[in-house]
Amino acid sequence: MPLQNRVTPTGDIIATPHRGMFTGNRGIIHDPATRTLLKKRWSSPAWLTCVCEFRGRRRKVMGTRSWTELFFLDEATALAAGHRPCFFCRREDAKRFCAAWERGNRVQGIRAHEIDAVLHHERLDRGRKRLHPLPVELARLPDGAMVQQGADGFLIAQGRALLWSPGGYAQADHALDHAMLLTPPSTLRAIMAGYQPLLHPSALQLQ
Repeated sequence: MPLQNRVTPTGDIIATPHRGMFTGNRGIIHDPATRTLLKKRWSSPAWLTCVCEFRGRRRKVMGTRSWTELFFLDEATALAAGHRPCFFCRREDAKRFCAAWERGNRVQGIRAHEIDAVLHHERLDRGRKRLHPLPVELARLPDGAMVQQGADGFLIAQGRALLWSPGGYAQADHALDHAMLLTPPSTLRAIMAGYQPLLHPSALQLQ
């Protein structure tokens, strides 16, 4: 029985056997005795995206009273949900993200906790995922941006929309006429300023 620890582009946490390319956390949000989630879905505004392997360390998922291991299909999914690269296990990626975030948002000397505060406002609306209007037409969104139409999430890659699923991406079978932005606007501006999210191989095969 898979644990409930896989994050969707909307930031929801579901149970699925797929694990994806990245892990990460939002603090401690599970009971190690039952290895199930608590009612809360975050205990810290620092929502991180981490590598699955780091310096040979192996963790028992949800096995201790430590941060709750969450999993993401790819980095585009994690960014859409409102996470950012971890400065501990992904230091170089985090530095590139921070530099692009500064360029895109026209600020200087930003600190991680200040980015977290902006993201926390942008990703949530009364505890639920906050959707944003598209700042440009869909075809002009950068690779790695994610949008939602209806109940479905879509990755933008080379101007095309690819349907998200826990196991990978597929071609969209309809036009997106009323899509809303899932990726937090400040993160989108970082992507537009040069940060390149790592995408699941299924997205690369469809390009």
